[in-house]
Parts: sequence; structure tokens; C-alpha cells
Amino acid sequence: MKSERPLALATGVGRRAGLGAAIVARLAATGWDVACTHWLPYDDRMPWGHDAGRGEIAAALDLEADLEDPATPSTLFDRVTAELGDVQALVLAHCESVDSGLLDTTTDSFDRHFAVNTRASWLLIREFAQRYRGPHGDGRIVALTSDHVVGNVPYGASKAALDRIVLAAASELGPLGITANAVNPGPTDTGWLTDELATTVVTRTPLGRLGLPRDCANLVAFLLSPDGGWITGQLLTSNGGFS
Repeated sequence: MKSERPLALATGVGRRAGLGAAIVARLAATGWDVACTHWLPYDDRMPWGHDAGRGEIAAALDLEADLEDPATPSTLFDRVTAELGDVQALVLAHCESVDSGLLDTTTDSFDRHFAVNTRASWLLIREFAQRYRGPHGDGRIVALTSDHVVGNVPYGASKAALDRIVLAAASELGPLGITANAVNPGPTDTGWLTDELATTVVTRTPLGRLGLPRDCANLVAFLLSPDGGWITGQLLTSNGGFS
């Protein structure tokens, strides 16, 4: 069924406690229809496992998508467009994130991080730009990023590469009427923080609390809104002043 509201495609919506699910909920509440993707094999090999109740996520279309496969972005857009219509906004919330440092990162892990976090994001951005048919100035790209590299080398390095791609997209795709921004939400309470780490984060945050998924979702929703249309080419840090 074709969407009558503006349509966003959000990747990486694997768990109800995650940033992706909060973004989907916020966009749905502010006038968007949202198609989203998840990849259960990733959640299954992580400590938290997959979320059996994720069917409650408020998406118009929920698809499993292996973003390590370079053919996926094209087939994903084919499916979303056929079922819901043209995509007006792309939100990149997916990631491969396995902690390892300079000395213990394997070649396979390094390559997988760049395939998912960097290459897939570039291919999704390219696919979106090639298919964009919306009004000039209404197209939106927002990617979630991170500056956490120490002890997390393949994740941080692949996210840094993503930043450069998104900022390049702001210049190259501006003539198509598409804005592009990266958002660094900082440490966010999605269930991965230990009590000790959570205490440390709160101590280092001037506002005295943990970041919540809704904090990031509110910023993404603003960037996708008409009011956010003059903001492009920015790497925005929204972390309560964490340092």
C-alpha cells in the first residue's frame, strides 16, 4: 500500500531499546511513515540477543536486510518503493560494533565493520540520491556516528569514514534538494552500559544523567522536519555535554 505521508527509510532497527526504534517511534508520531530494517544474525551474536518483542516497533514495513552484502541497498529500495512509494528521508542507524583494539582486531572483523558501517552507508546514500523524486529541499539524510575509537578501532574508524561520506553528500547532493548530516549521540542507555560505566558517564556529563534514545530521536526528527531544512553538512554532537 502506497504511503500517503512522507516516507522515511531507517536502517538498524533491531531492538525496542535501541536508537533506531526510538527514531521510528518519533518519526511516526510527527507525521512520517517509516520503513525499517533489521538483521537478526547480528543481534544473535551480540550479548543481548535478538528482541522477541520487536514486532511492536511502529514501522509501516519492517525488513530483514544483510547490509554486509553490497547488493542489499538496491534490492531494499526496490522493495520499499514498490510497497510504500518514494523515499523522502534516509536515516542510517545500523552498525557493526564489536569491541577490539589495535592489537586484537582481526582482518575479518575490520573488513566487516567497513562493509556494514561505511560501504553499505555509501551505497544506501547513492541509491537514495539516484531515486529521489521529492520536492527540492525536502530530501533528508541523517547518519548516526561515533567518535569512540580507543579499544574500539574498527568501529570508530569505519564511523569516521562514514562522517566524511555524509559531509561530502551534503555538497554533492545539495543541488538535488537533499540535506545530509551526521549525528553523534554519545554514550546512550540502550542496555549495554554496565553499572560502573553508567556511573562514570553520568559523572562526566554536566547535565547529570545518561543519554536516552529519545534524545537522539528528537534531534533526528527535527533534522527531517521542514524546520531543519537549512541545516546540512554538519557533524552534530548531542550528548548532554559529555566529555
